[in-house]
Amino acid sequence: QDEKEKLTWSDRIPGYAANFGLILFMIMLTFSAVFGVIVYRITTAAALSFSTNETTRSNVRATVTATAVIINLVVILVLDEIYGAVAKWLTEIEVPKTEKTFEERLILKAFLLKFVNSYAPIFYVAFFKGRFVGRPGHYVYLFDGYRMEECAPGGCLMELCIQLSIIMLGKQLIQNNLFEIGIPKLKKLFRKLKDERTEPKEIDTNQSKDPQQWDLDYILEPFTGLAPEYMEMIIQFGFVTLFVASFPLAPLFALLNNIIEVRLDAKKFVTELRRPDTVRAKDIGIWYNILSGIGKLSVIINAFVIAVTSDFVPRLMYQYAYSQNGTMHGFINHTLSYFNVSHLKAGTQPENSPFAQDVLFCRFKDYREPPWSQNQYEFSKQYWAVLSARLAFVILFQNLVMSLSVLVDWMIPDIPKDISEQIKKEKSVLVDFFLKEEHEKLKLIESFIAHDKQKHKSGTKGGRIRAASSCQFNRSQKGSLASFSSQHTEV
Repeated sequence: QDEKEKLTWSDRIPGYAANFGLILFMIMLTFSAVFGVIVYRITTAAALSFSTNETTRSNVRATVTATAVIINLVVILVLDEIYGAVAKWLTEIEVPKTEKTFEERLILKAFLLKFVNSYAPIFYVAFFKGRFVGRPGHYVYLFDGYRMEECAPGGCLMELCIQLSIIMLGKQLIQNNLFEIGIPKLKKLFRKLKDERTEPKEIDTNQSKDPQQWDLDYILEPFTGLAPEYMEMIIQFGFVTLFVASFPLAPLFALLNNIIEVRLDAKKFVTELRRPDTVRAKDIGIWYNILSGIGKLSVIINAFVIAVTSDFVPRLMYQYAYSQNGTMHGFINHTLSYFNVSHLKAGTQPENSPFAQDVLFCRFKDYREPPWSQNQYEFSKQYWAVLSARLAFVILFQNLVMSLSVLVDWMIPDIPKDISEQIKKEKSVLVDFFLKEEHEKLKLIESFIAHDKQKHKSGTKGGRIRAASSCQFNRSQKGSLASFSSQHTEV
């Protein structure tokens, strides 16, 4: 029992393997949920298109988008709770050495899972939706019967705005506000009922009817740490920064939510939770690194949102490179390609046409060669020019914003000037105090040394006087050696 056991790599490998496998499984589960919502959108859009109601057919896109976003929100809320419990269990089977290491690993796992869970649907709409649909005559089909969904004619930026706003506001209203007060109340009620069942109170006539303060404190929910509070703010910070180009009102809604959140947290910490133990902390720890990483990632993502999702770069390219008069007149016609309807595969032609005459060519949004070209339906030169401009914009935007952030960081110090001057004054006062103390100690030591020297000198002088008197005494005595010895012995 006195021997200390130490876990080796062979002991930790099963825990690490379980962590890697389960985290990968959870990420794939999130992607599967997103794919399930995609299938729902495709099948629902196809089903509503065959409706006999004209209003239903005209509002297919709005109906599918709104219901799909609500489903995404519900899935995100459910998986968030599951991922929090799974991350804690995975960290426990790793058996970290210290409490700090345990907390950091738990935060990293929970943040990774919740990051993927919260932003996967938004990433899909921003960068993947409408990119793999193919072209007329060569569409990409899902389950051999359903075409991959496309963006609206104006692009996916508006749908991205709707997706981001509903998910962000839904998480803030339901998870950050309603759950903030509701869950602690339910847990407290459950613990109270459980205690009443397991420990029936004996009737004491002498006991006061009013409960004591320690009884009221014991009923409260135990404090579990600040990690959930930090996680809420980090996820909200991601919503505000990562896709702010598509939803500029996100910072305003975040500010309004935080004003409410402050009061709800105050009520929760005072009336719903037990008093936490005070722990000294140097800084916010690993959360600072996560915030810094999200800040750098947001610059890149916003650059791609502006360049790829929106029509900002194609409009600039048309205005300054292809327009004859330097205006946007003719931009829509420039972005549309031609397709010969006779090239449609058998069985995919429209059954009826709303036009009175036969249509030979149709137009679709893409940069492709016309059917009368040698390389028909291949990507045109305009496509590669616009793609190069988009990538150049991403590189320029990223370097410009990073340079500005470094400049602002250099111009605005971490500590204000008045506070730094006050810190210098406090340090100088502290140094003067220590110097004064050391000077007083030095004076005290010098006084002791001087006193010892004076005492030593006085002792030496007294010895000389006694020696001189002894010599005079010996000269005055002319007696014999025996008498002197006997006298000396008597003395």
